[in-house]
Amino acid sequence: MQRLIFYIIVLLGFIIFSCKQNIEEKNKKSNPNILIIIADDAGWNDVGYNGSEINTPNIDSLAKNGLQLNRFYVNPTCSPSRVSLLTGMPASRIGIVAPISGKSKKTLPDSITTLPQALKMQNYENALFGKWHLGLDISNGPNAFGFDYSYGFLHGQIDQYTHRYKNGDASWYRNEEMIKEEGHTTDLVTKEAINWITKKRDTTKNFYIQLAYSAPHFPLQEEDKWKAPYSETIKDSSRRDFAAAMSHMDYRIGDVLKTLEEQNLEENTLIIFISDNGAMENWYPVEQYNGKFKANPILGSNYPLRDWKASNYEGAIRVPAIIYWENHLDAKKNSNYMSVSDVMPTLLSLINAEIPKDVEGVNIWNSIVDSKTETPHDIYVRGHIQESLMHKPFKIIRNRHKDNSPATYQLYNLELDPEEKNNIIDKDSTITAEMKTLLQNQYVKDDKTVNVELPKE
Repeated sequence: MQRLIFYIIVLLGFIIFSCKQNIEEKNKKSNPNILIIIADDAGWNDVGYNGSEINTPNIDSLAKNGLQLNRFYVNPTCSPSRVSLLTGMPASRIGIVAPISGKSKKTLPDSITTLPQALKMQNYENALFGKWHLGLDISNGPNAFGFDYSYGFLHGQIDQYTHRYKNGDASWYRNEEMIKEEGHTTDLVTKEAINWITKKRDTTKNFYIQLAYSAPHFPLQEEDKWKAPYSETIKDSSRRDFAAAMSHMDYRIGDVLKTLEEQNLEENTLIIFISDNGAMENWYPVEQYNGKFKANPILGSNYPLRDWKASNYEGAIRVPAIIYWENHLDAKKNSNYMSVSDVMPTLLSLINAEIPKDVEGVNIWNSIVDSKTETPHDIYVRGHIQESLMHKPFKIIRNRHKDNSPATYQLYNLELDPEEKNNIIDKDSTITAEMKTLLQNQYVKDDKTVNVELPKE
């Protein structure tokens, strides 16, 4: 009798264990792998599907077969956009409103749960390849904030071959070790990502990959084979070099997409493509890289959107964005207002994970699947010279002045005036007052060390 009871207990234990394994395996299969591809300084008109003269067939394929997110907003510069992606909140909440540079020790605070940390709790394995720019010391690198594997560069811009920052600092690393390697950044980052996907990852887990290229950010150092296709179509050599960097990146993105297909991962991998901010107009290096590089009078294009990287106009913060998930999302154009801060809560909601308390972005999945379901939130963006708030259809911009003179405002109806040509701040006092209040309500939530004094009215 005792032996029978023993066997029954063993059998029940086996059944429970098997059921648990089956449930875990089922959850793993139902949850998608996640690949976020980030271009560096690619403008609205620097991708083929938006009418650019630059050839980007792989990005265009994602756009053609996936959802084009035509009202996707980021921050005016790179570090803040990466903060918002990884924390689900405006970067100004933790005092980062401009690129982290020089010998800065500024980084993400330990008190905030990042996207990869939250995913790790759901049995995801996380890897970052390429640009970090959220802490210039290796101890504040990706591995300190939830990434299991990381490879690339810590700084915001690097020589594509020496992999050094503009002041000569070493910036190339694998995990928590600074290394030296030969090769172009675009090629090396892609090669490492493919090697991790095919040989290094834990295949029992879902993965989250952040593939953050340095292209098309200056310095532009492209081989002639990438420039040749534009010898007749783009006359300006600076713009031609920029186009070559975009084409080089697009080609390598194609290599990664092909790898997913070869590994039978394409159908269960959700892919997001974005730029970290709009294009920069030009680059005139003086002391950078010891004078190694010539000036670039023409870089990217945000046409027809207004202005350039670092401002709060549409050209700086409204960027090319695509979401693709084979057999899960229809190919469409979606014009709902979405923010980079929404990515974290949306992905976590998609896999039924708990959303950390600090997250301010919202789950926009319903608005992605059905474009008629509008996103239920305002979008607040603060840069180091302006701040703005979008409350559909209006956008208000507050301009701060170095001489501490009273702040000035601009108001645009983005639905009627997407190019921001007509400032209507004096047209309707009621709307103006409401928009100023909404903006100020967001501004006072920011880290007070960014700007202690509020702008004068």
